[in-house]
Amino acid sequence: MLNYSNPITEEKSYSGLQMREVKPIMKLILRGKKREFLSAVGKSLNLILPAEANTFTKSDKLTALWLSPDEWMIFSNEVSHIGNNDYQIENLLNKSICKTNLGAVTDVTDQFVLINLKGDKIYNLFETGSPFNFNDFRKKKASVTQTILAKIDVIIQNESQNDVNLFVRRSFSQHLFSWMNDSASRL
Repeated sequence: MLNYSNPITEEKSYSGLQMREVKPIMKLILRGKKREFLSAVGKSLNLILPAEANTFTKSDKLTALWLSPDEWMIFSNEVSHIGNNDYQIENLLNKSICKTNLGAVTDVTDQFVLINLKGDKIYNLFETGSPFNFNDFRKKKASVTQTILAKIDVIIQNESQNDVNLFVRRSFSQHLFSWMNDSASRL
């Protein structure tokens, strides 16, 4: 969060759809394959990493998204109030994972923007700009997918049918938010 500036400065609300950036929250990428890696993460965070493809697990303070068989994104469920990128959880994971050669921890807080969407027209919006078939995804709570939306790579987390988190790279976030704003106005 060094010199954190919000790429999306507004919240938008339409009939059946609200969009806003959730800022700033800690986001980490964890990579590892060994059983000891999974055990170390579980003990350090009091959170079991999801083993099933395209799912997530959640605790009081953290959420873990499955991204690939050896990659997860961990993010905080609360907004951070510190003025730097020194996170206690990252330091703990570095000590228990990196220093023991079990895996890797990368801070991606400044790389990804989290956009929260609420309402019953979320999937109508997604279907106007994505080749992904959302029929099963929208019904399955605790699901995650990586897809293309308006020609931009995104990670979509389905909290519930009318509550979705969307992760997009910071450099594309304003463009995607503008596209969503324009498309939502026509739904």
